[in-house]
Amino acid sequence: MTKWLRSESFTAWAFMTPGLLLLAVFVFWPIIYSIPLALTDYSVISDTHYVGLDNFEAAFKDRNFLISIWNSLVYVLIVPFLQIFSILMAVLVNSRIPGIKIFRTTFYLPVVTSMVAVALIWSWLLGNNSVVNYLLMQAGLISKDIHWLSDSSLALYVLMFITMWKGLGYYMMLYLAGLQNIPQDLYEAARVDGASRWRLIVHITLPLLRPYVLFCTLISLMAAIRVFDEVYVLTKGGPGTATLTSSLYIFQKGMEQFNFGYASALGLIVGAVIAVLSIIVFRFNRKGGVNPY
Repeated sequence: MTKWLRSESFTAWAFMTPGLLLLAVFVFWPIIYSIPLALTDYSVISDTHYVGLDNFEAAFKDRNFLISIWNSLVYVLIVPFLQIFSILMAVLVNSRIPGIKIFRTTFYLPVVTSMVAVALIWSWLLGNNSVVNYLLMQAGLISKDIHWLSDSSLALYVLMFITMWKGLGYYMMLYLAGLQNIPQDLYEAARVDGASRWRLIVHITLPLLRPYVLFCTLISLMAAIRVFDEVYVLTKGGPGTATLTSSLYIFQKGMEQFNFGYASALGLIVGAVIAVLSIIVFRFNRKGGVNPY
């Protein structure tokens, strides 16, 4: 056995290779293949022709696509709230109080619950003659039913709330891992110097959590732009186009209307939007470390 075969590098590559192959087949290859596909009118049921940039030109004149992009950008508004509440929950469950493991499990349950089960639960809670409406009426807060998922002015925000509810536990666990990696020596030294609890959070906890904030913000931003399951199961983009998101519209064009060339062009445009937003997030999170107090 050669020296390289016994090295840590070989072991690392051996473990990474299956994952890299899956990424190459199911992620990188579809992205590369979509570029030439977007320059054609490929639709499975008819002959394929080269159309140049016509699909991209049509996309920017497609009212429903522009609405779907706008709805996806509105969806991004949940990202800061999701991160703030996740950090607060992580600080809470990082405390040494009795029964804290039960809290951690309870907060994480929505993450491991399937989207179909989540949709059934929220349909029961918010649908016609819903439990939420009944409770609000009993409390005297409303006088008639609120159509949470069929009111065009409410439906998108209700879906955003459900997405945030389902994702809180996931980001909470990531921040909890970050909190438990912060050396306790820093807190003890700061307390000896007379730092208050607020100063400990501002000058030690938050700076050292910055890499986690960057990672969580990026993946939640991409997830918000690509949101699909909740919208498809609960509203299918309705009422009208009130909850039509970019991923759902691409799915409709590609998998329901078999217009794969146009759907590929839409996917590339959405990918460009995600790339621009990711660069902005990177520029706002370049700094890190512990600040003197």
